[in-house]
Amino acid sequence: MAFSALAACGGDDDTSSDGSSDGSSAAAAGKVGVILPDETTSPRWEANDRPSLQKAFDDAGVESTIQNAGGDVAKFGEICDSMINEGVTVMMIVNLDSESGKACLSKAADAGVQTIDYDRLTLGGGASYYVSFDNVQVGALMGTGLIDCLDQAGKTQANIIYINGDPTDNNAALFKSGYEQALKDKIDSGDYTLVGDQSGFWDATKAGDAYEQLYTQNNGKIDGVVSANDTMAGGIIARMKDNGTAGTVPVTGQDASVEGLQNILAGYQCGTVYKNTDLEAQAASDLAIALINGDTAAAEALATGTVTDTETNQEVPSALATPEWITADSVQKVIDDGFASAADICVDEYAKDCQKYNIS
Repeated sequence: MAFSALAACGGDDDTSSDGSSDGSSAAAAGKVGVILPDETTSPRWEANDRPSLQKAFDDAGVESTIQNAGGDVAKFGEICDSMINEGVTVMMIVNLDSESGKACLSKAADAGVQTIDYDRLTLGGGASYYVSFDNVQVGALMGTGLIDCLDQAGKTQANIIYINGDPTDNNAALFKSGYEQALKDKIDSGDYTLVGDQSGFWDATKAGDAYEQLYTQNNGKIDGVVSANDTMAGGIIARMKDNGTAGTVPVTGQDASVEGLQNILAGYQCGTVYKNTDLEAQAASDLAIALINGDTAAAEALATGTVTDTETNQEVPSALATPEWITADSVQKVIDDGFASAADICVDEYAKDCQKYNIS
């Protein structure tokens, strides 16, 4: 399900809205608490999700508080407790792992707080709703994107590797199922050989280490890399620069980060999966308002899909937006949407690449 995008917006530190920004008649008498996971596994959380969510809540006249756990499970729990004590009506979380996420959702439920899993499904958590992108499709775009890049390079026979996300993140499993499915026929036919399959834990250094190990094990014979996000792709590309293969071996990514878009324009990364957080934020805001108002019909109209909680085998009502595959020829689309800016991308050695692709 694709949602209408909001205009680009700004934001920075932990914020709270008083719900009076526009005097909207649709303003809801409740408060939403949002916990973001960290600032390192992807720049999207602070650069995109925070301002997108804040703008959506402000435009709807919904009081909100958005805080970041900084990758710290203990801090995540403290924020959760604090928000419940503050009397939030709806709790929205991006879990650090399912165990700590489940503990927070359980406390919220006991306090009568409605819950939304944002972007990551908390396995066994029992959230009221889930708002995200179609994460299997995200992975599928990486797989088909790699095929396209290898075809363009004239490589019909290829050794490929997977550098997966953190195994504690349910999304990582969904992404992998998507690219495994997309690449299955190529691997089954013998056109592609999977010569490595490791986790990069959403970390550039760990991903680079995993790539280096597989590169050595295969005597440098690696023709394509599925990297499950741009942060890890950056670490892999750094190692490729060291061994002189950067720009000759296609690498995928996800998140349309500034670094990822720069690497794409420079020819080091073949593409990225773009997830316009405005789409997620709008759906999350609309769902939060429906929950605050007790409007079950409105919530059900938004959550037109379901995602299976593999721990409980329960179907979680879900609102899923549609991702896009971005290559050098379509980077301008990300800028036009306001997700990234040419001023951030087109700096230093990347200025010439921006000129080449008419980025502005």
